[in-house]
Amino acid sequence: MPFIPHTEDDEKSMLDAIGVASIDKLFDEIPASIIASPIDQIPPGESEMAMLRLMQERARRDHVDLCFIGAGAYEHHIPSAVWDIVGRGEFLTSYTPYQAEASQGTLQLIYEFQTMISRLTGMEVANASVYDGATALAEAMLMTVRANKKIKTRRILCAGNINPRYFNTCETIVRNQGIEIQQLKFDAESGLLKPEWLDQIDDGVAVVLSYPNFFGGLDAVETLTDLAHAKGALVIAVVNPTALAILKPPGEWGAAGADIVVGEGQPLGIPLASGGPYLGFMCCRQAIVRQMPGRIIGRTVDRQGKTGFTLTLQAREQHIRRAKATSNICTNQGLLVTAATIYMSIMGNEGLRQVALACHSGMAHLLSRAEQLPGVRRRFAGPYFHESVLELPVPAAEVIQSMATQGVLPGYDLGEDHDDMVNCLLVNVTEKKSAADLDRFIEVLATSLEAVG
Repeated sequence: MPFIPHTEDDEKSMLDAIGVASIDKLFDEIPASIIASPIDQIPPGESEMAMLRLMQERARRDHVDLCFIGAGAYEHHIPSAVWDIVGRGEFLTSYTPYQAEASQGTLQLIYEFQTMISRLTGMEVANASVYDGATALAEAMLMTVRANKKIKTRRILCAGNINPRYFNTCETIVRNQGIEIQQLKFDAESGLLKPEWLDQIDDGVAVVLSYPNFFGGLDAVETLTDLAHAKGALVIAVVNPTALAILKPPGEWGAAGADIVVGEGQPLGIPLASGGPYLGFMCCRQAIVRQMPGRIIGRTVDRQGKTGFTLTLQAREQHIRRAKATSNICTNQGLLVTAATIYMSIMGNEGLRQVALACHSGMAHLLSRAEQLPGVRRRFAGPYFHESVLELPVPAAEVIQSMATQGVLPGYDLGEDHDDMVNCLLVNVTEKKSAADLDRFIEVLATSLEAVG
C-alpha cells in the first residue's frame, strides 16, 4: 500500500468537512463479522538499512551456480540489447493501442511479432499473444469447439505426455463450459503416443499434440495429424519456439498441417522469474481466424499511400458485442511481446538455429556422460530436442536435494506427477551450459548418487 502522509489532525479536518464522526463510520455498511481483527504478530519495524541487508541475505540463499531445470521454462542467453531497448520509456510504458493514430510504434512492433511467429510455426495467422502457454492452450480448446461444427461431442483428446501444468490449467478453464478433456495415454517404454491408440478413438472435436512432449521426446506428429484430420478433428499443436528453428513447423505436419498452434514465448528473450510473467503465442489457419481470441494487428495504407498499422480483429469482451466475445482476455502481454520481438530480430533465422543446435548438442553430451554412471540410464529411447529423462538408482527427490546443497539444480522430479517415476529426473540443457558446466553436473551427480545410495 502507498504511504499515506495524513496526520490525525488532517483526518479530523477532513471528517469534520464531510460531517462524519470517524473513519469507521465511512464504512459502516460492512458487517462487523467480516472485518479483520487487529494484527498482533507483526514484529517491530526495522530501519531501511537493516531491511535492505536482511533482504540481500535472504536473496543470497536462493543463489545456485547451475540450473538444469526445464519443464516449460528455459534458461537461454539473452543479448544485453534486448532489455536495454525494452526498458526505453516508449516501450516500457506503452499500453493497449486503441487509438491507432497515436500508437503506430506499438502496433508495428506487435505486427512484426505476429509475422515472426507465423513464419516460425508455418501458420497463416498469429495474434498479439495471450497470457502464457497454458492459457493459450485452454483458449485453443475453446476455439476448436466453436470452429469445428462437424463434431458435436465437445470432447477434446489431449496427449498424456503434455506438460501437466498445461493440462491442469485447461481443466480449470474449460470444465465449467461442458467440455470434456480425455487424456491419451503414452507408451511406458518410449514416452510417446502410439498412433493406433488415436485410431481407436472417435468423436473428438480436437486432438492436442505436444512437440517436443513433456519428457523431451518427439512424437510422430505427422502421422497423428493425418489420423486426427481423417476423423474430422482439428489439431492443436503445443510447441517450443526454439525447437522450431530446427524441427518441421506444425503448419507443415502431415497433408494439411496443424489447425491451431500455441506455446510459451518465454524462451524468446524472457528471463526465468519464479513463474512469470510470460507470454503465450497463438496461431491458426486463415479459415478459422474469426474464432481466434485476442487482437490481431494488420498492415494497410492510408489515403496518401503511406503504410500504417491498425487493430484488424478484436472480438473482445469489453466491446459492444460482449455477449458474443471469443474470450475473456483483456490485453496482450505487450512488454514481453516487445522483448520477444527484439530477441528474434537480433538472433535472426541463423541465430535461432545455432541456439537450437547448441541446446541439442549439449543434451546429447550430457546424456552420454550420465549413462556411464552406475545405475543411470535414459528412461525413454528415441529422438529428443534439449530435454530428456534420466532414470536413477535412487529417488530423484533425494538426489535433487543433495545436488542443490552443492550449487546445482539438476532437473525436475517426475515423481511429483507420475507415481511410477519417483526415480526419474527430467533434465534440460540450453546453449548457456559450457563443457565445464556439464562436467560439473556429472561430478556432482556421481557424488550425490553415492551419498544417497
